[in-house]
Amino acid sequence: MMWRFTGAILDVDGVLLASPHERAWREALDGFADPAAFTPELYRSQVAGKPRRDGALAALVSLGVRDAEVRAEDYAARKQARLEALIAEGRIHAFLDALRFVLALKEEGLRVAAASSSKNATAMMRAIPMETGGTLLDALDVDLSGRAVAHGKPAPDLFLAAAEALGIAPSACFVAEDATAGVRAAKAGGIRALGVARFGETASLEAAGADLVVASLEEVDLQALGEGRLARRAP
Repeated sequence: MMWRFTGAILDVDGVLLASPHERAWREALDGFADPAAFTPELYRSQVAGKPRRDGALAALVSLGVRDAEVRAEDYAARKQARLEALIAEGRIHAFLDALRFVLALKEEGLRVAAASSSKNATAMMRAIPMETGGTLLDALDVDLSGRAVAHGKPAPDLFLAAAEALGIAPSACFVAEDATAGVRAAKAGGIRALGVARFGETASLEAAGADLVVASLEEVDLQALGEGRLARRAP
C-alpha cells in the first residue's frame, strides 16, 4: 500500500539556506592543509550533512593530513569559531524556492520538520523572515537541528527522530537533502528521499539512492505528494 505523504523532513544547509558552512570549513583549514584543496565537491561528498567532528575527520583524511584522528577535534573547533563569526556578519541567505516550498507544503496539509546535523541551524532559521510573517523557524512544526542521536548521518537516527516528533510514520514522510550522506540516511530509515542538486550533483545523489533529484524545489509536483509519490511537475 502506498501512503500519501503527510510529513516532510528538510535538511537546512543546502536545502533551505545557503549558509556559510562550506566557507567556514575551508577557511579553518589553514594550518592543517591548503584551503584551496577544500573544493565544493569535497565538501558535498565528504563533509555536508555529517556531525561536526565526523565531517572534520572525513575532510582531513580525504586531504591526506597526517594524524587526522588526533587533529580532527581542533579542526572542528576552529571551523565552529569561524562559522559563528560569519553568522554574526550576516553571511546567510535563504533559497527563495525553499521558502515557497515550505509554505506550499503547509498549504497541502503536510507537517514539516527541519532535521540538520548542525547545531547552528536553529539560530540561522530564526534570522530568516517569511513574507507571511514570523520567521522560517516559526513556519516549521518541528526543529530537530543539532539533536543528539546515537549515530549521525548516514545512519537514519536523526530522520527517524524527526518522523517520531512529527507523529508520522517514516513511510508517510519524505526527506529533502542535498548531501549524499543525508540521502543514504533517509533510505536506511525506510524514508523516501528527494535529492536537491543545486550545484549539479545529480549523479551522486541518484547513486546514493534518491527517489527523485531536482535542481529547484519548484520542480516538485505538489499534487503527487498527496498520492504518495515524489514526481517532477510537468512543464
